Amino acid sequence: MLTERMDPETLEFDVRTDEMLINMGPQHPSTHGVLRLVLRTDGEIVTEVTPHIGYLHRCAEKIGENLTPRQFLPYTDRLDYLAAMNMNLGWSLAVEKLLGIRVSEKTRHLRVVIAELNRIANHLVAAGCYGLDLGSFTPFTWTFREREKILNLFEEVCGARLTYSYITPGGVTADLPPGWLDRCEAFLKQFEPVIGDLHAILTNNKIFIERTAGVGVLTPAMALDYGVTGPNLRGSGVDWDLRRDGEPIYTEMYEGYTWRIIAPVNGRYPDDHPYPAIPKEAVVGDSWHRYFVRMLEVVQSMDLIRQGMEKYLRAAGEVDKPIDVKKKLPKGEAYLETEAPKGQMGFMIIGDGSPIPWRVRLRSSSFCNLSVMGQLCRGVLVADVPSIGGSLDLVLGEIDR
Repeated sequence: MLTERMDPETLEFDVRTDEMLINMGPQHPSTHGVLRLVLRTDGEIVTEVTPHIGYLHRCAEKIGENLTPRQFLPYTDRLDYLAAMNMNLGWSLAVEKLLGIRVSEKTRHLRVVIAELNRIANHLVAAGCYGLDLGSFTPFTWTFREREKILNLFEEVCGARLTYSYITPGGVTADLPPGWLDRCEAFLKQFEPVIGDLHAILTNNKIFIERTAGVGVLTPAMALDYGVTGPNLRGSGVDWDLRRDGEPIYTEMYEGYTWRIIAPVNGRYPDDHPYPAIPKEAVVGDSWHRYFVRMLEVVQSMDLIRQGMEKYLRAAGEVDKPIDVKKKLPKGEAYLETEAPKGQMGFMIIGDGSPIPWRVRLRSSSFCNLSVMGQLCRGVLVADVPSIGGSLDLVLGEIDR
């Protein structure tokens, strides 16, 4: 405090900051689940971030070693519960690989339609919640409104809106109901202009750009070192997608489809995907590009769904039904990774000749994506931590398992 006898021009101030530990979560809206981040700060600068996980651990792998593959299917819904159809697909393909099963062409195209619809639903949640993390409420309501329409379609297919158990080892639980393809096309048609609205209100929003462009830059080398996959990897300019680069039992689903991987290779996205201008502040690998890749993948998935519906109608025969719940598993092991919306999700199953697996192991895409959080947050402002964490699109259901 200055007094009348103090001369302000001769005063010297010693400004120092103290190191502080700040708990962010485990109940925090910007951690996207029960995730606890311990921030070590020096004033407003973050010097270290340590993720603490395990609050949602449910012994999923051990449960899988006490149930048949058909019985374990509902537990895969609870891994990435925002992309349960894709979790069902990954587990089903791993079991089919162990059994040596190949489903019919009609079933493969139906699975593409369902999996890509769930990819759109996942990316809508990612974009809407990301905007909400950074203070923009309207995109959140718009994205969830459109997601509800996808859930209506899923409810018609299997009777559920979140955890589906629809794609099963051997096929699917039931064929599409009458008129479903027409209603799906009607959704896609009305959804197209909404993408432009989201770009206008969020992608090109000045505040959103300032909060994300140049923040949390993930270089290709760092992404590969940490095992980052999915849109987070492609947002760093790495041209990699298991729908093209995976194992044949998975890639054959997309044989005959016309599509390109969404990644800013050499700073440019595929020319056949229209998109708004990239902000000059954005750097390949930053939070803005990770968000933007998901927005372009939504458009791409819409095109894949339309192609899948056409191929489904042309394919002969009927869709395959699930395997017998008591079917014995051969002695041996199978491991398969699929391109889930959040990244590469892996399932391993080891059979010993009984209907129940001897070993079940899961590889979580979000676990590896979370591991780079500490590196990305070193030296940023405290306010940038939600921006970086939200851009990774984490879900704790598959991390903790």
